[in-house]
Amino acid sequence: MPKKTASRKTAVRRRNAFYAQSGGVTAVINASAAGVIEACRKAGSRIGKVYAGRNGIVGALTEDLIDTSKESAAAIRALRHTPSGAFGSARFKLKKFEDNPAQYERLIEVFKAHDIGYFFYNGGGDSADTCLKVSQLADKLGYPIQAIHVPKTVDNDLPITDCCPGFGSVAKYVAVSIREAGFDVASMAKTSTKVFIMEVMGRHAGWIAAAGGLAAEKEGDSPHIILFPEITFDEEKFCARVKECVEKYGYCAIVVSEGVKTADGKFLSDAGLRDAFGHAQLGGVAPVIAQLVKSKLNYKYHWAVADYLQRAARHIASKVDVEQAYAVGKAAVELALKGHNSVMPTIVRTSQSPYKWKIGMAPLDKVANVEKMLPRDYITEDGFHITAKGRRYLSPLIRGEDYPPYKDGLPQYVTLKNAPLKKKLDTPFVL
Repeated sequence: MPKKTASRKTAVRRRNAFYAQSGGVTAVINASAAGVIEACRKAGSRIGKVYAGRNGIVGALTEDLIDTSKESAAAIRALRHTPSGAFGSARFKLKKFEDNPAQYERLIEVFKAHDIGYFFYNGGGDSADTCLKVSQLADKLGYPIQAIHVPKTVDNDLPITDCCPGFGSVAKYVAVSIREAGFDVASMAKTSTKVFIMEVMGRHAGWIAAAGGLAAEKEGDSPHIILFPEITFDEEKFCARVKECVEKYGYCAIVVSEGVKTADGKFLSDAGLRDAFGHAQLGGVAPVIAQLVKSKLNYKYHWAVADYLQRAARHIASKVDVEQAYAVGKAAVELALKGHNSVMPTIVRTSQSPYKWKIGMAPLDKVANVEKMLPRDYITEDGFHITAKGRRYLSPLIRGEDYPPYKDGLPQYVTLKNAPLKKKLDTPFVL
């Protein structure tokens, strides 16, 4: 069972909260920030100020904190329609306590200096690991704190929760983009481009690539081929399918996940580098696929990489995704106020038709460092598209529009003051 704080006195004493964003940002992560901050403000008798970590957990270690109380209610409300990380994010993973106790001692120094008793960390699987480690400060070093993980990842690969805030909007962007690109290529295919390849994110799990399949509602619709990390890439089989599509429909539109692998388990696009979390730094699979199409089939091609565009596209965000992102932020505070520690609010699908959902809760030790892959029965038998079951799961997550306000044709996003909190510690911390 998820742990609660040791004493009623600890749980009810008015203390400050720490909030930070971690990992790759999304179109709706700031909606979660708004959910956290607004819920904390409403709990004024229980929670004092909310201090945001500048650049994630790095802000806590370096005592680089932002006083969100300096922001107006309107500015915090505007976070709900503003993309990216309002307070900065970071790819930084705490070491194990045994390997680097100085990191944890430093966190306690900073938390004590600013009377921080609540820790809300907004991120994916690696961020859940960081939050889990912070939640153990009471047991390991005797510092009372409640750490709640706020789920966020475009990869949609956190376990237990039905879906992850951030994914629905990326899914919508990818489905819309490949549909529109399909119309473009189809109109020119007779005398020009025959094959279009769109690369999307997804190192190990093919959820985003699968979302592209929502654009194909009838025979011949784009995309014709989806390449998933879960399905071993077969060059001969792939080229045969491309040729078949061009001959049948006049063109072939492809969605490919960055994490597609060969039979020996190697990424097609492995650049041989590693990011700060130790993950393979991929170098772009779309040009690899495009060159294969050219060399084997001699078709004219174009390729595109959605890259940051897919996760920053707040202008086309899913309304469901925005609502869920806000809800998990708000729920994180509510769970903390109930005395919970080392947990994550989850999204629970309660009805498929009509689509309904509610907030649940999962223990962090069942979430951290666990990846949820795309189920095999969401992928067609031939490995090139999504099944009806996959479509039923994905479809509700991209529904609804939640447009930001526009001025002179451009969306209006908020830029916060991000007023720094005065430091109280004399000693700097070297990362």
